[in-house]
Amino acid sequence: MKIMRVKSQVGKAETASTDVLVLTHCEGEGLAKQDAALLDRALGGSLRKLLQSKEFEGKANEVLLYHTQGKVPAKRLILVGLGKKSTVTLETIRQAMGSAAKRVRQAKVGSFTVALPTVMPSGMSSLEVAQAMVEGAILGSYQFTVYRSEAASDHAVAEMKVLIPQTSQLRQVAEGIRRGVATAEATVFVRDLCNHPSNVLTPTMVADEAKAIAKAEKITIKILEQKDMERLGMGALLGVARGSQEPPKFIILEYNGAKKKDERPVVLVGKTITFDTGGISLKPAENMEHMKADMTGGAEVLASIRAAARLKLPLRLISILPVAENMPGGRAMKPGDIVMTLAGKTVEVQNTDAEGRLILADGLAYAMRYKPAALIDIATLTGACVVALGQFAIGMFGNDVTLKEQVRRSGQKAGERVWEMPLWEEYFEQLKSDVADMRNIGGRGGGMITAALFLSKFVGNCPWVHLDIASTDWSERERAYVPKGPSAIGTRLLLQYLIDRSL
Repeated sequence: MKIMRVKSQVGKAETASTDVLVLTHCEGEGLAKQDAALLDRALGGSLRKLLQSKEFEGKANEVLLYHTQGKVPAKRLILVGLGKKSTVTLETIRQAMGSAAKRVRQAKVGSFTVALPTVMPSGMSSLEVAQAMVEGAILGSYQFTVYRSEAASDHAVAEMKVLIPQTSQLRQVAEGIRRGVATAEATVFVRDLCNHPSNVLTPTMVADEAKAIAKAEKITIKILEQKDMERLGMGALLGVARGSQEPPKFIILEYNGAKKKDERPVVLVGKTITFDTGGISLKPAENMEHMKADMTGGAEVLASIRAAARLKLPLRLISILPVAENMPGGRAMKPGDIVMTLAGKTVEVQNTDAEGRLILADGLAYAMRYKPAALIDIATLTGACVVALGQFAIGMFGNDVTLKEQVRRSGQKAGERVWEMPLWEEYFEQLKSDVADMRNIGGRGGGMITAALFLSKFVGNCPWVHLDIASTDWSERERAYVPKGPSAIGTRLLLQYLIDRSL
C-alpha cells in the first residue's frame, strides 16, 4: 500500500479550500467553541439543525458527509464524533480519524484536510494529538490488494493536510506528523508481510526483506544460515525447522544512533514462523490459513528497526528474527524428542505445536550476548492468551518493574494496551521433565504463564519483557483503523516505547 502524504498548514476551517474538510465534534455539546461554529454561520445554520434533529450527535466514530453547495471553500464537510468531551483520549482521536478516512475514500476524492481538534485529551500536547490523527487516518485507509485482479480500480487517498490555527503550533504538529507517518508506515509494512501467503513469504523472503531494509537505512545486518546455527548449537530452532523444505534463517539487524557508541542496546526478538501447521502435533484444519501470520512478532521487530532508523532515534537498537516454517515431514521433530538449546539447556518436546517458545529460546540466548539494557520479545505465542484476554489486550510478563511500567505507558499512549500476568516460579512445576531440563508445555492450566516462564529461563537477570500478541494479531472484523485479518498490533507499542525511551 502506498502511504498517503501528510502536510501541516496554518489556517482556518471556514476558509480552507479542499475537496473534503474533516471536523471533529463532541457528543452533547453545542457548536460554540467547537470546530464547526464559524462554518455553520456560513452554511446558514444547517449544521446546528443536524445536531438538533439528532441526525448527527457526535457519538464516538459517528460520521456524516455534508455537501456545502459552494457556500464555503470546502466542497464537502465530514463531521466525525469523538464521544463525550470528558472521555476524549488519543485513542478516541485515532479511531475518529480512521473512521473519517474510510468515508473520504468512499467519496472517491484524492485529498482531504482535517482540523486539529479544539477538544484535546487531558495532558496531551498537539504533537501527540497530531501523531494519533495521522496514525488513525493512514491505518484506516489500509487496503491489501496485491493478489486481486481488480486492484487497479481501488481508490486510494493520496494526501492529507492537518490544519492548525496558530503558527506557534507548527513545530510540534510537524514532529507529530513525522512520528505518525513513521509508526503508521511500520504498521502497514507488518500488515502487508502478514497478508502475503506463506508460499510467497518464506524464510528466504523474510531475509531478503531484511537485506533490503538494511541497505536502504544503512543498518548493519548479519544472517546466520543453517550451517552457522549447527555450529553455534541452536538445536531448538533447528528442531522446529527440520520438517520443512524451506531452510531456516537467523537474522540480526543493528541500528546505532546513540551518542555514546558503546551504549548498551535495546534488543527486540520476534517470533518468525512463516507458517505454522503445528508440525507432527498437527493443528485442526479450521482457520489454519491464519497461521501465515505466525510471523507477526518478527515482522514487528523488523519494522521497528526500520522506523527507528528513519526517525533517527538516539539509541542503539538490535532486532533479532529466528525464522522457520513448522511443518510435518519425514524428518520433522516428534513428540518426545529432546533438543539442546543455544543456552545449553535441554528441552523435551512434548508438543511440536509449542514451537514458538523453542525458536525464541535460541533467539533470547543469542540476544544475551549483547548485554541488553532492555530486552523485549514479542510473539503470537499461545492460544491460552486468546482465552484469557480476548482480542483487546496484549499479555505482558517481565522481570523488571521499571521496564514493565515503561511498556505499559507506551502501550496506553499507542492504543495498544497490555495487561500484566503473573510470572511466578510455582508454575515451573508444570514444565519439569523426567528426562530433560524442562519440557516445552505445561498442560492446559495457565498455558500463557508457563510459556512465558519457559522463556524466562533464557534471559538471566537482564531487564526483560515478553509480549504475547496471539490475542490481538488477527481481527475477525473491521474496526475504526484495524482491518479484518492481520492487525499488526504491537508495532506501534514497540515504536512508542523506543520514542519515549529516546526523549
